[in-house]
Amino acid sequence: MDLLFIVDPLDHFKTHKDSSFAMMREAARRGHRLWTCETPRLHWQRGQQVQARGAQRIELSAAALTSTYGTALKDWFAGVESADLALCEVGAVLMRKDPPFDAEFIYATHLLSQAEREGAKVFNKPSALREHPEKLALMEFPEFIAPTLVSRDSAALRAFHAEQRDVIFKPLDGMGGMGIFRVREDGLNLGAILEQLTQYGSQTIMAQRYLPEIVEGDKRVLLIDGVPVSHSLARIPQGGEVRGNLAAGGKGVAMPLTAREREVAEALGPTLAARGLLLVGLDLIGGFLTEINVTSPTCFQEISAQAGLDVAAQYLDALERCC
Repeated sequence: MDLLFIVDPLDHFKTHKDSSFAMMREAARRGHRLWTCETPRLHWQRGQQVQARGAQRIELSAAALTSTYGTALKDWFAGVESADLALCEVGAVLMRKDPPFDAEFIYATHLLSQAEREGAKVFNKPSALREHPEKLALMEFPEFIAPTLVSRDSAALRAFHAEQRDVIFKPLDGMGGMGIFRVREDGLNLGAILEQLTQYGSQTIMAQRYLPEIVEGDKRVLLIDGVPVSHSLARIPQGGEVRGNLAAGGKGVAMPLTAREREVAEALGPTLAARGLLLVGLDLIGGFLTEINVTSPTCFQEISAQAGLDVAAQYLDALERCC
C-alpha cells in the first residue's frame, strides 16, 4: 500500500524512541510505500478532493531498516519524489501529529473527515480524535480515575486543593509533562500557579489528586484495535522530578500489565476501538487512569526493546486488517 503519515518535521524525529519511525520502518520492511506531510499541507477546494499538497515520498536508509530498537540515526531517510496526493487514493492515512490539541489540530481533523467522506481510510479516526481530547476523555470513565476537577474558576480550584491537600495542576493542551505543577498541603505558590495556568481565569485546566504511586512509574498501556499490549512502560521520575514523562527525564521500564491495568484496559478497549481509535495510550498511576492518549501515542520502541515484543509489527498487523 501507499501509506501517508501526517507527522511533525522528519528532521526533528528522534529515531531512538519515536514510535512513528518504528511504524514507518515496519511498513517499509513489509513493502509498503511511505509518504509524509505536515498538517499545513492539507488542502481542499470545491470540486477537488482533500489533498496533501507537496507530499513527500521517502525511502528509509539501509541503516534505518536494519537497526535495532533504540538506535539514534542520522540521514535515516531520503526523499524520492514530491506530489499533490489525494488522500482517498492511498491505502491508509496515519494521523500522527503531536499535540498541542489546538484549533489548527481541530481544523486538520475536519479536513481528514472530509477525506473520509471521499473514501480515505484515516487512523485514528478524525471524529474520534476530536471527541477524545487527551486530558478530558477520562471524564467518561469516572470509575477508573482519582479525584479530578476540570475548571477555570480559581475559587473552585482552591477549594479542590484544600480538600485534597496535595494536587497536580496541568493544562489541557500540552504533552510530555509540559506545564505540570504539584502543590503540596502548604499551598506554596498556589495563586501564582493558577494565574499562570488559567491565564487569570480565561483558560480551563485540570486538577488531580497527587498519587504517591508515581514513584513506581506513570504506566503507559497501549491498546491496539482495543487489545492491550502485554507490557506497559513505567515512566519513573528521576532526580526529584514529579513528572515521569520521558520528555521530562523519566526512566522507562517495561513491565507486564498488572491485574488492575489489564482490568482498565479491557474495560475501555472495545469501546474506544469501536469509535475508530486503532491506537490508544492509557496512562495509569497506582491503578488510576490519568489520561487517554489518542493523537500520537508512543513508547513502541522502549516496550519492544525491553519486553522482547514487536509493538510496531502488532500495529501494522491491525492496520492491514482494517485496510
